Amino acid sequence: MQLRTVSAAILRGSIYAGVALSMISAGRAAQPASDQYWPEWRGPLGNGVAPSASPPVTWSETEHIKWKVKIPGSGTSTPIVWDNQVFIQTAIPTGKKIEPPAPKSDAPPAAAEAPAGNQPGRRRGGPGGGGGFGGGPKPTEVLEFVILCLDRQTGKTLWQQTAREEVPHEGHHRTDGSFASSSPVTDGKHVFAYFGSRGLYCYDMSGKLQWSQDFGDMRIALSFGEGSSPTLSGDTIIVNWDNEDGSFIIALDKRTGKTLWKQARDERTSWSTPLVVEHNGKPQVVTAATGKIRSYDVASGQLLWECGGLTRNVIPSPVAGHGMVYCMSGFQGNALKAIRLGGTGDLTGSDAIVWSHSKSTPYVPSPLLYDDKLYFFAANNERLSCFDAKTGRSLVDAAPMAGLAGVYASPVGANGKVYLVGRNGVTLAVKQSDPMEVLATNKLDEKFDASPAIAGHDLLLRGREYLYCIAEK
Repeated sequence: MQLRTVSAAILRGSIYAGVALSMISAGRAAQPASDQYWPEWRGPLGNGVAPSASPPVTWSETEHIKWKVKIPGSGTSTPIVWDNQVFIQTAIPTGKKIEPPAPKSDAPPAAAEAPAGNQPGRRRGGPGGGGGFGGGPKPTEVLEFVILCLDRQTGKTLWQQTAREEVPHEGHHRTDGSFASSSPVTDGKHVFAYFGSRGLYCYDMSGKLQWSQDFGDMRIALSFGEGSSPTLSGDTIIVNWDNEDGSFIIALDKRTGKTLWKQARDERTSWSTPLVVEHNGKPQVVTAATGKIRSYDVASGQLLWECGGLTRNVIPSPVAGHGMVYCMSGFQGNALKAIRLGGTGDLTGSDAIVWSHSKSTPYVPSPLLYDDKLYFFAANNERLSCFDAKTGRSLVDAAPMAGLAGVYASPVGANGKVYLVGRNGVTLAVKQSDPMEVLATNKLDEKFDASPAIAGHDLLLRGREYLYCIAEK
């Protein structure tokens, strides 16, 4: 596949029948596939695709803007959608300046709960402050950690809840971070807001708090800030807690907040969100991190398999399809592993690795798995690759996408199109064809780090200040 751009005139200018089949073949645990849902940060299938949605191809500040609202505070979390409700997280400055609290002493003793032979090597991260290159200064201002619920038709705030009000114990990346980078998740009965060291909060759909859990304080490498989001599997909500001091993965009963299991992890900081997949009818949760890619049984927390081979500072989340899970990273090296589900034990170097790649993989953006094609950016820039997901054959090799400048948002797909969002306010709508064809270059007066959400005819883009709902109708 070669990149082809259509003429300047074009640049200006139904239900997906295989949903059930694709969910089975992907190994992705069943999630709502209606066009009215984007229930977690990578959509109903966890791969960045809205299978039955049809958002616009063209828009501008004066065309196809259903609504545009200013979001108080700041954050880079992706909005999620359930029917007429849009949920988004933010951190709002209060103007109150005080010293940050001492690190919590009640952080879960993860090492004590590790199975024999799996004791983590604990690493001490320095409290607060800018820990290194890119790390932000030690916070001194009280922030409100807030979840907002907006009306999907108008953008009007339906309700707003403050989960916590405090001074963060650590900073975040000076230019790329935020204190609200984790995305909420919903099952249509509850919405779960996760603020990392500020805790996990369960609300009903009208905004009433049902329960909350505090896991302690993370120690993030170089004070770059926190970022992993929770994921759901049936009645279980799962949080991955990788940091410099006592990493673990924990499963809670989503109805009560009760701990179901917890496993210690010999891992340093990672920002990747876990992915729930199914194999032979049983859900497992896959985590991507520096030390190992690991998969755990959702019911028991038992480690099923693990595989080495990623780089440091793993941020992209896995995607699954065709009986495989795809994990990648792109800091201080490049790595992509396509791992066949069904293995047990240590799969490093085994034939369970169906194919791999070691060039032009992403640092921050997660990949998009759309039918048989796996899309991903190189590092944080505008060079896009596309691979045959089944075979690993390169279809597009790090092709520059004209118009984009800086990419932190993950690509999404719907209605035979791929949407690529740049930090400079440009979104490319690309036809999923061979050769790949750019249909439109759309510019808004914003900067985008958050990944898009798609539901029905709506495309939601969260900028530094504004949330846009883009639709033709």
